[in-house]
Amino acid sequence: MSPAASIHPRRLPLLRTGLVALVFAAASLPALAAHVRVQLDGLDDELSAAALGALELQQYSKREVSRAQVQRLYRRAERQIQRALEPYGYYNVGVAGELANEGEDYRAVFTVKPGDPVKITAVDIHIDGETEGLRAVDMARAAFSPRQGQRLDHAEYERSKAAIHAALFSVGYLDAELATHRVEVQRAANTATIKLAWKVGQRYRFADTGFEGSQFPDEFMQRYIPWEVGDYYDQTQLLALQQRLFDANYFAISQVQPDLDKASAGSVPIAVTLAPAKRTVYTGGVFVGTDTGAGIRGGIERRWVNRRGHKMKFETILAQRLKTLSTLYQVPLPGKNNHSLNFGITYRDENTKTSESKTLRLAANDSQVWHGWTRTLGLQFLTGDFKVAEQKGSTTLLYPEIVLARKRADDFNFPRKGWSLTMAARAGQKGLLSDTSFAQITADAKWIRGIGDDSRFIARGAFGYTRVDDFDKLPPELRFFAGGDRSIRGYAFQTVGPRRQFADNPVPKVIGGKQLLVGSAEYEYYFTPKWGAAAFVDAGDAFSGKDFDLKIGAGLGMRWRSPVGLVRVDLGTPIGDPYASGIELHIIIGPDL
Repeated sequence: MSPAASIHPRRLPLLRTGLVALVFAAASLPALAAHVRVQLDGLDDELSAAALGALELQQYSKREVSRAQVQRLYRRAERQIQRALEPYGYYNVGVAGELANEGEDYRAVFTVKPGDPVKITAVDIHIDGETEGLRAVDMARAAFSPRQGQRLDHAEYERSKAAIHAALFSVGYLDAELATHRVEVQRAANTATIKLAWKVGQRYRFADTGFEGSQFPDEFMQRYIPWEVGDYYDQTQLLALQQRLFDANYFAISQVQPDLDKASAGSVPIAVTLAPAKRTVYTGGVFVGTDTGAGIRGGIERRWVNRRGHKMKFETILAQRLKTLSTLYQVPLPGKNNHSLNFGITYRDENTKTSESKTLRLAANDSQVWHGWTRTLGLQFLTGDFKVAEQKGSTTLLYPEIVLARKRADDFNFPRKGWSLTMAARAGQKGLLSDTSFAQITADAKWIRGIGDDSRFIARGAFGYTRVDDFDKLPPELRFFAGGDRSIRGYAFQTVGPRRQFADNPVPKVIGGKQLLVGSAEYEYYFTPKWGAAAFVDAGDAFSGKDFDLKIGAGLGMRWRSPVGLVRVDLGTPIGDPYASGIELHIIIGPDL
């Protein structure tokens, strides 16, 4: 061996050490970094999104990746796509792929053939116990999806399964257990069967209800409970209790839930956690309305005066055409129907284009929920002076009154499905602290339905009828007028009604009528979540006898879902009326119902 080729034995360890260091140094050098772009063909948007979400390769569209990583992830992609489509019912998915260079980056193209979806051939749902006839359970079972003949959809299956379990719990089967839950898929035949079975156990009943954190004694709180001890547990009743506590306006926090840890012997106690609301509330603000003009309002509310839950409220309005001062004292009564006695005094000074009035009203009534309606039975005493057109008058009336009101909505702040109906009847007898005999009925209704995602249709109607011995003794607030923000837009407030000609004025003046019939149709379109436009047509008349003279107002408006409520700004104009013309501005702020 030549000297140049010889290696002394003592130098071998040093050589090995150097080679190892060289390998580690090479490994520590930065690898060539790149990105990968994934393209999926053959899938609709929903399936494509699911497949992309499951692909690890997709995570490197904006992250650096080495060639070795790309190749490893690419080999996994086919199975990842197939698994991603199984929850949608596709169990025989074909995937053809290609990985190519695009400069320093990579492009992975997958052509996917989802094939035929798996169809449900049988659905077997078994629930032991006596659950038939329980509406919540029957509805959940009837709504189960996927049904026989439909495509297998894992998400729908899980939702339907959870809905049945929740329905069982809601009607008192608190120990319900899903004993069998199986989906058997036959890949070759593209079919599947569903088997579900519940062991429900005993049905629980209501035990005692405990209140924690209330400022009132338990005896007072019992009036809000809509069930009796021993009734079957029903979750809708818990929601009803929570709504009643919210409506009472005594509490900032109200939580109602079953105390499952203390359930025993087929009974479950209910735990109610409360926190008092602010006891005294001061309100005030500036407002503008085309019927009342600009003004300010203020109020003081004592949410509870004593431990018996009595309430007191003072409110005043000072506007260009309306001034009021009112007080209300409310006495809640025992019972489950929000039963209360209410006593009020109101002074009202109103000046419109057709009338002026200064009246004092004393009111006492009994209010409660009756078959889903709010029923108010009361006695009204009204006295004061007024002027309608050129005619001055004064009156005193004592009359009983009944009012029935009800409203429903999917969202009271902005309903897309809702309605309201208020009906009233009142009558007075001359000689019983009344200057004339009269009888009157009224009805006001509103109906709202959403159209698509961005539109609403709103219908509104008002009806009134009066029989009276001496019409001139009726104050303006008991006569019927039309026109204004909530009547026939295009006409000023209370400017539509029967007219009377006076000697010193050749132009007939509106004096109000004995009957009222008004209808409205409105279409709203929202071009953003907060802003929209409206088109409307209002029609009707306030009249006496058979002298109905149809008045029509139509126009356009803007809608704004503001933080303080829906703001409506409308421009309306009368159509074909010799007594009215031009454009009338109408502004309303507040809820639809």
